Amino acid sequence: MPASNTPPPKPANPAATPETGPRLLADHVALDLLNTIERADTPPRDHWQTDADVLAWLKQVALWPGDDRAAPPKGLATAARALREAVRLIVACKADGKAGGKPDLAPLNDALAAGGSHLAVHPLPDGGVRIARIHAAGNAAQCLVPLAEAAADLLAHGDFGRVRQCESDECTLWFYDRTKSHRRRWCSMAVCGNRHKVAAFRKREAAADEDAA
Repeated sequence: MPASNTPPPKPANPAATPETGPRLLADHVALDLLNTIERADTPPRDHWQTDADVLAWLKQVALWPGDDRAAPPKGLATAARALREAVRLIVACKADGKAGGKPDLAPLNDALAAGGSHLAVHPLPDGGVRIARIHAAGNAAQCLVPLAEAAADLLAHGDFGRVRQCESDECTLWFYDRTKSHRRRWCSMAVCGNRHKVAAFRKREAAADEDAA
């Protein structure tokens, strides 16, 4: 598992919108996991309603361990939502930064222990071989092990000074700040950042109109 300062695999559709699915804007797949539920809405908007929803997302972020043609195992959505909530509580505790805060790691460890894996070698065109880790995918818990490993990677190697939530009052999305200045404020400049600019402009215009009156 690569350290968190290495960008995650490029998803198939990084520009996904709330209309087509959860947005992949976090720059770490463990935080993209948390963003599959948008809590600014009332009630919260959960993009994982069915087993098929979770299967599609795992494929999108290149963490589906099973055959591409396989149907999702029964109970995948229930197990995935439980893992997501466990990771959310851990990340929120770590990001809060309060001294003495001890997140409950047991649910994540249970998820990590759910499946087995083995190494396999595959031939390369130049005559060499590449090593790949093959995860078991016989049930819902096993199918979520790669995702649990990504969460563990964030906890072990991530800089939680860079783990933040969007500053918009209307957004709860998480992200990992990989900018050189470490001053990222928005889940997306094209979405919440632009909304902030528009709102600030309108506020200045209104103030100017009042001064001119």
